[in-house]
Amino acid sequence: MAFLAFSIGCGGGESTESTGTDSNSTTEMQSASPETTASASTADTSMAADREFVMEAASGGLMEVALGKIAATNASSAKVKEFGTMMVTDHTKANTELKAVAATKNITVPTTPNEKHQKHIDELKAKKGAEFDKAYVDMMVDDHKEDISKFETEANNGKDADIKAFASKTLPVLNKHLQHVQGLKDGMK
Repeated sequence: MAFLAFSIGCGGGESTESTGTDSNSTTEMQSASPETTASASTADTSMAADREFVMEAASGGLMEVALGKIAATNASSAKVKEFGTMMVTDHTKANTELKAVAATKNITVPTTPNEKHQKHIDELKAKKGAEFDKAYVDMMVDDHKEDISKFETEANNGKDADIKAFASKTLPVLNKHLQHVQGLKDGMK
């Protein structure tokens, strides 16, 4: 998983030296520095969950697109291929929207899936035909259930309004995907 690091400047160039004889103003200035630093630190940790959500959602979206493209060639079922095409279209759009939101927050999204998502791609890339169809559909059901849970959490509990709005806007699409792929799975029984 990729981590973002940045520094928060303490004091912002303010001096704690007193040019006057008022010792209270010096004490107030000195005691304000730790509080300001604590506030900045709190703001940073409050956004940590939003940043983590963005990184995970971006990686997952890249995986969805890659697997959708693989479905176009490795699936035997026309319905599974159609679902894969829908994944490429919808997740490419969502990835573009997420990247734009992230850029306004100075978050650089990954350009390749994380290790967990890459493992899913590698596992499915090796399968063909009916074996691929079953593995892909099963994985998409599980993945979309997990994604919906994460997107609901962000939509309800996120700290950043723009990231929360992205999660809320994307949830209906993820629910549509889950219903569609669940129908495919039910039809395979």
